[in-house]
Amino acid sequence: MKYLRSDTEPGELIANIALMLQRNAMRFADRPVCCIKKNGVYEGAAWSAFYERILSIAAGLKEIGFGKGDKMIVYSTNRPEMLELELAIMASGGISVPIFAFFPKETVTLLVRHSDARFLAAEGALQLDRVDSALPLEKILVFDPCPDSIHHELISFSSLQKTKSTQPIPLNFDASTDEICLNMYTSGTMGVPKCVQLSHRNILSQQAGLERIWGINTNDRFLSYLPWHHSFGGIFERFSALYNGAAIYLDSGCGKDPAELLANWKLARPTVFFSVPKIYGALIEQLKYDPTLEAGIFHPGLRFVFTAAAALPPAISQEFDRRGIPVMEGWGLTETSPCCTITDPNIKREAGVVGKPIPGVEIRIAEDGEIQVKGPNVMKGYYKNDEANRNSFTADGWFCTGDLGEITPGGLKLRARKDRVFKLTNGEKVMPAEIEELIQSKCHYLTYALVIGGGREYTVALLFPNKKALDHPNYELSPDEGCFCPRSLSELKKCLHGCLKDANCGLGNKFSRIKYAMLIDDELSIEGSTLTPSMKIAPARIMNTYKAHIENLYGQENKLSHEVYIIRLEPDQGTVQNQKKATCMK
Repeated sequence: MKYLRSDTEPGELIANIALMLQRNAMRFADRPVCCIKKNGVYEGAAWSAFYERILSIAAGLKEIGFGKGDKMIVYSTNRPEMLELELAIMASGGISVPIFAFFPKETVTLLVRHSDARFLAAEGALQLDRVDSALPLEKILVFDPCPDSIHHELISFSSLQKTKSTQPIPLNFDASTDEICLNMYTSGTMGVPKCVQLSHRNILSQQAGLERIWGINTNDRFLSYLPWHHSFGGIFERFSALYNGAAIYLDSGCGKDPAELLANWKLARPTVFFSVPKIYGALIEQLKYDPTLEAGIFHPGLRFVFTAAAALPPAISQEFDRRGIPVMEGWGLTETSPCCTITDPNIKREAGVVGKPIPGVEIRIAEDGEIQVKGPNVMKGYYKNDEANRNSFTADGWFCTGDLGEITPGGLKLRARKDRVFKLTNGEKVMPAEIEELIQSKCHYLTYALVIGGGREYTVALLFPNKKALDHPNYELSPDEGCFCPRSLSELKKCLHGCLKDANCGLGNKFSRIKYAMLIDDELSIEGSTLTPSMKIAPARIMNTYKAHIENLYGQENKLSHEVYIIRLEPDQGTVQNQKKATCMK
């Protein structure tokens, strides 16, 4: 087996979150913690007042019967109250269970019952309406006033905040580093979410490692939109700021409105920005439409940007590189708290290479190519899932990530998700993620691509357009040489033949090449369950939603409810054949 580890040792581990909060209240007393926009201005409490509020909340939790080991579902968007509550829960011996703020009622019911939580905190009326009154919840906290709620035992969070802290201090400073304090549900890209159990050591060991390789400090400002129910935002970004005394500025648009994000960017002037490729793409698009934004986005204080969840397309990465802004990339999973590797900004980035392990983390490649991890960041295990626990660890204690990769001079290179690799009828294995990434790197007029072919004779692709880019083509700032800047799906269809042909030529194995692609006039979404809350594609759900479309690519003639264009790609043909606009059917 091939191994990879850091030559740098991690810093000293803080034993638990209660001790981290106490330390921060003394070290960063007058520094802001979490700022929100009010009347066009960002403002927020300093660490000394923030810590006092956490003490009050922890005392209030004890008064309502929330004790050590109890779990609380936190069903809310990012806001200061959510931050205060989660920290109070974790620092006083409880377990926080954050979930996506817009999950439907059925999913909330499933997760509440599975988690065995006896308490729940809801943001407001929208969330309360989706909480079944028959659930075995003892108490429900609510951040916003909801006088007409049907729920009994409803407690205003503002009243909890006013609880007088009594002696002894209601935080558990003696908590074991291995005590579970956070349960996070995975995105569930291929099925039912798993409940990951994380300890104080899991969360804080990551920061002990990171402090050795980057210098985040009290002068840093994070403009934050990544949801806290997900590990990238809720652990990696959030605790990187908290641990080091940096200020978190919450994006009032939750990352959904590029114009709002830019307005907040001007106010917060972030020095560090954590995001996924889709948002970086939207920022660069805004810049192309309005070059006057240049100075506001790439201001002198911007130290670096961090990307995860998927590779940053070269065209977008180059926009930062040519302005001297380092782009850092990382890799990990919720099960690894989440960060395992980070790229070195001093080394030229390579496609698919996600860097070397952070201090304290070891990586090895199994015989079948699976990446395995060992370190203090690896979870305690899945909750109520013995089968997954048996399959997730080797006999010698390494965590099996489910990702395939290889070790290169530049670090770990990702290849595919193990559970997405499929076999064609000729027995050849295809890694769809590599092809999808190649397709999306060729055309920024696509938002997502899904490659399919398991048990079939050939591979096909479903393509979803970037409608905003189509509606606002910029002929002066064409992103790629030879791009025709299409203005409609029919024009995009013509462009795509060349891009897809180039992508096919870039594949080493001919059997992997796409034979047919379908451009669909539809958008993947969280609401439609075709995207996870972290904006990753959910392949199984997409294949179910677009089953008829896929069947048509294999010779069926189903009536479709979307406008689609089929592109035929044959190695020996230079023109598009069989390109037809499907009839829209209700």
